[in-house]
Amino acid sequence: MQEEIVNNGPKSTDLNLEIARLQKDIGRKLDVSLDNLIFNYSASGDHIKLELFTINPRHDQSFLFHTVMGKDKVEALEQLLDYVLKTHNKERSYTVQWSKKGAGELHTSYFRARDMYDVLEKFYRGREKDEYVVFSVTMNPIA
Repeated sequence: MQEEIVNNGPKSTDLNLEIARLQKDIGRKLDVSLDNLIFNYSASGDHIKLELFTINPRHDQSFLFHTVMGKDKVEALEQLLDYVLKTHNKERSYTVQWSKKGAGELHTSYFRARDMYDVLEKFYRGREKDEYVVFSVTMNPIA
Protein backbone atom coordinates (compact mmCIF):
# COMPACT_ATOMS: atom_id res chain seq x y z
CA MET A 1 0.00 0.00 0.00
CA GLN A 2 1.17 3.57 -0.58
CA GLU A 3 1.62 4.36 3.13
CA GLU A 4 4.39 1.77 3.29
CA ILE A 5 6.10 3.22 0.21
CA VAL A 6 5.70 6.86 1.22
CA ASN A 7 6.14 6.07 4.92
CA ASN A 8 4.30 9.13 6.21
CA GLY A 9 2.50 7.29 8.96
CA PRO A 10 -0.99 5.85 9.20
CA LYS A 11 -4.00 7.05 7.27
CA SER A 12 -5.97 9.81 8.93
CA THR A 13 -9.57 9.28 9.91
CA ASP A 14 -10.20 12.91 8.85
CA LEU A 15 -11.00 12.77 5.13
CA ASN A 16 -9.65 16.27 4.44
CA LEU A 17 -6.38 15.52 6.21
CA GLU A 18 -6.02 12.29 4.24
CA ILE A 19 -6.60 14.16 0.97
CA ALA A 20 -4.03 16.80 1.97
CA ARG A 21 -1.51 14.11 2.97
CA LEU A 22 -1.87 12.29 -0.35
CA GLN A 23 -1.55 15.52 -2.34
CA LYS A 24 1.63 16.41 -0.44
CA ASP A 25 3.01 12.90 -1.02
CA ILE A 26 2.38 13.24 -4.77
CA GLY A 27 4.08 16.65 -4.85
CA ARG A 28 7.09 15.31 -2.94
CA LYS A 29 7.47 12.27 -5.20
CA LEU A 30 7.31 14.51 -8.28
CA ASP A 31 9.62 17.05 -6.62
CA VAL A 32 7.09 19.77 -7.49
CA SER A 33 5.77 22.36 -5.05
CA LEU A 34 2.05 22.17 -4.29
CA ASP A 35 1.92 25.76 -5.57
CA ASN A 36 2.68 24.33 -9.04
CA LEU A 37 0.14 21.48 -8.93
CA ILE A 38 -3.59 21.65 -9.63
CA PHE A 39 -5.72 18.74 -8.44
CA ASN A 40 -8.89 19.03 -10.52
CA TYR A 41 -11.74 16.81 -9.23
CA SER A 42 -15.01 16.28 -11.10
CA ALA A 43 -17.92 13.86 -10.90
CA SER A 44 -18.12 11.26 -13.66
CA GLY A 45 -21.14 9.06 -13.11
CA ASP A 46 -20.72 7.41 -9.72
CA HIS A 47 -16.94 8.00 -9.72
CA ILE A 48 -14.57 10.91 -9.22
CA LYS A 49 -12.30 11.94 -12.07
CA LEU A 50 -9.01 13.47 -10.97
CA GLU A 51 -6.89 15.42 -13.43
CA LEU A 52 -3.52 16.56 -12.16
CA PHE A 53 -2.10 19.61 -13.91
CA THR A 54 1.41 20.94 -13.46
CA ILE A 55 2.17 24.64 -13.74
CA ASN A 56 5.35 25.80 -15.42
CA PRO A 57 6.19 29.14 -13.77
CA ARG A 58 8.65 30.07 -16.54
CA HIS A 59 5.93 30.51 -19.14
CA ASP A 60 2.93 30.55 -16.78
CA GLN A 61 1.10 27.65 -18.41
CA SER A 62 -0.49 24.53 -16.96
CA PHE A 63 -0.35 21.11 -18.60
CA LEU A 64 -2.16 17.87 -17.91
CA PHE A 65 0.09 15.45 -16.06
CA HIS A 66 -2.25 12.46 -15.69
CA THR A 67 -5.91 11.49 -15.25
CA VAL A 68 -7.34 8.79 -12.97
CA MET A 69 -10.78 7.65 -11.81
CA GLY A 70 -11.75 6.52 -8.32
CA LYS A 71 -14.84 5.85 -6.27
CA ASP A 72 -13.92 8.90 -4.16
CA LYS A 73 -11.16 11.52 -3.89
CA VAL A 74 -8.96 9.37 -1.65
CA GLU A 75 -9.06 6.39 -4.01
CA ALA A 76 -8.34 8.65 -6.99
CA LEU A 77 -5.36 10.17 -5.17
CA GLU A 78 -4.08 6.72 -4.20
CA GLN A 79 -4.27 5.67 -7.87
CA LEU A 80 -2.45 8.83 -8.91
CA LEU A 81 0.27 8.21 -6.31
CA ASP A 82 0.58 4.62 -7.54
CA TYR A 83 1.00 5.93 -11.12
CA VAL A 84 3.70 8.37 -9.98
CA LEU A 85 5.59 5.66 -8.09
CA LYS A 86 5.31 2.79 -10.57
CA THR A 87 4.56 4.02 -14.08
CA HIS A 88 5.38 7.67 -14.72
CA ASN A 89 9.15 7.29 -15.11
CA LYS A 90 8.70 4.21 -17.31
CA GLU A 91 6.81 6.18 -19.96
CA ARG A 92 8.65 7.75 -22.87
CA SER A 93 9.99 11.28 -22.53
CA TYR A 94 9.04 13.91 -25.12
CA THR A 95 10.05 17.49 -25.87
CA VAL A 96 7.46 19.88 -27.31
CA GLN A 97 8.39 23.17 -28.91
CA TRP A 98 5.44 25.53 -29.08
CA SER A 99 4.30 29.13 -29.14
CA LYS A 100 1.12 30.98 -28.29
CA LYS A 101 -0.20 32.62 -31.47
CA GLY A 102 0.73 36.28 -31.65
CA ALA A 103 3.28 36.02 -28.83
CA GLY A 104 6.28 35.25 -31.05
CA GLU A 105 8.17 33.50 -28.25
CA LEU A 106 9.21 29.86 -28.63
CA HIS A 107 8.74 27.66 -25.55
CA THR A 108 9.99 24.19 -24.74
CA SER A 109 8.03 21.83 -22.50
CA TYR A 110 8.67 18.24 -21.46
CA PHE A 111 6.16 15.42 -21.10
CA ARG A 112 6.07 11.74 -20.26
CA ALA A 113 3.49 9.81 -22.22
CA ARG A 114 2.65 6.54 -23.98
CA ASP A 115 2.94 8.10 -27.45
CA MET A 116 2.83 11.39 -29.36
CA TYR A 117 -0.98 11.45 -29.38
CA ASP A 118 -0.96 11.26 -25.59
CA VAL A 119 1.57 14.14 -25.51
CA LEU A 120 -0.70 16.32 -27.64
CA GLU A 121 -3.72 15.44 -25.47
CA LYS A 122 -1.76 16.51 -22.40
CA PHE A 123 -0.56 19.67 -24.12
CA TYR A 124 -3.97 20.81 -25.39
CA ARG A 125 -6.10 19.74 -22.40
CA GLY A 126 -7.94 22.79 -21.08
CA ARG A 127 -6.88 25.19 -23.82
CA GLU A 128 -8.10 26.33 -27.22
CA LYS A 129 -6.21 24.49 -29.95
CA ASP A 130 -6.34 27.40 -32.37
CA GLU A 131 -4.50 29.69 -29.91
CA TYR A 132 -1.27 27.64 -29.99
CA VAL A 133 1.22 26.47 -32.58
CA VAL A 134 3.13 23.25 -31.93
CA PHE A 135 6.31 23.26 -33.98
CA SER A 136 7.65 19.89 -32.95
CA VAL A 137 7.04 16.87 -30.75
CA THR A 138 10.22 14.84 -30.33
CA MET A 139 10.70 11.59 -28.48
CA ASN A 140 13.84 11.93 -26.35
CA PRO A 141 16.53 9.23 -26.49
CA ILE A 142 16.37 6.60 -23.78
CA ALA A 143 18.94 7.43 -21.13
